[in-house]
Parts: sequence; C-alpha cells; structure tokens
Amino acid sequence: MSGPQSRDVTGDGVLPCSAMTRYAALLRGVSPMNCKMDALTRAFTAAGFSDVATVLSSGNVVFTTSSQSTSEIGAMADKAMAEHLGRTFETTYRTIDELQGLLDRDPLAGFDVPEGSKRVVSFLYEPVDPALAETLPVTVDDATIWQAAGTEALVSYLPRPGDPAFMRLIEKTFGKNVTTRTWDTVTKIVARSSKHGA
Repeated sequence: MSGPQSRDVTGDGVLPCSAMTRYAALLRGVSPMNCKMDALTRAFTAAGFSDVATVLSSGNVVFTTSSQSTSEIGAMADKAMAEHLGRTFETTYRTIDELQGLLDRDPLAGFDVPEGSKRVVSFLYEPVDPALAETLPVTVDDATIWQAAGTEALVSYLPRPGDPAFMRLIEKTFGKNVTTRTWDTVTKIVARSSKHGA
C-alpha cells in the first residue's frame, strides 16, 4: 500500500551514533481516530526495533536500533506500518540525544516569549532556507516563529479557543511538510525513552 514516506532529514542519511541508539519517531497526522498506540507499538516491534514504547497519543514512538541510517530506519518502519496498520505516516526521526540536547540548550529562553505562552518545536523535513530564516521572528495574532535553523523552528503561542493561529502561521511559513510538537511533549518523549530503555 502506498502512502507518505519517512524523510531523511540529515542529508546523507547517516547519524553518528553508538552501536545501539535510542531514537524517537515523530509521526505527522496521528490521532486516536486513525491509529491506536498499541498497534503502532506492535508495528515498530515487528520492524525489528527493540524497547519500543509510545508517548501520548499523537504518534511519538521511542525505540532502540543498531542502524545508523535514518533512511534505513524509515524504510523498515514504513514497511511494518503498511503491513500492520494498513497505511504509513509522514515521519521524521531524531536520536534521543539530539532531543535532549535541544532541551538542554533551551533556545527559546533567549527570546522575550510572552508569559503564559505554549512553546512549540516544528521539525522540518528539509533545512530551512537561510533567506527565510533571516526574516524571523514573525508574529501573527498571538503566535510567533522566533527562529529557524537547520531542520528545527522555534515557535510560541498564547492559547485561545478556536483554530490555533500558530499552526496556520507554521504552514504559511514552511508549508505542510513539518511535524510539530509542544516543548512539553518533547520533554515527555525524552523522559519516557530514558525510563523505558534503561
């Protein structure tokens, strides 16, 4: 069954890592209505990954693998999802060390983010155009894209009822080929990975 393919966001498809590495798969467009987390866990286990666990219900999977290629990992995961879920999801991959590094740097701390804002990270499928990055920050309504570098964009928004302005701003700026997670979700992914993979 055809479907969206996992993206290699590293350029050469190879990440420097040890023999066994903890990864996070961040799936786009997942909800309890279109994908059950226990089925997703079974699919990633069937793909050959170990210590598999999901985080929340928005399509976050942590796992261990000896593969050093995100292209290979993506192909394995896509094949297993197609077989066990009947579909695939656009997916981006980060090592847990990369996500921990992002949390440790806490780059939004260097900006004047309004009190009460939700902090968000958008994981881009292609490196951001430097010319676009120079136009930031940009604000629409209560949402601001503060910075974009490499394949990550840092966003904040003030929650309000209705359609979230921050998603409209992200898609207007970068297109729809992004996977977005709140800062709290990234924190939970790292914590869950450390607990489950210990």
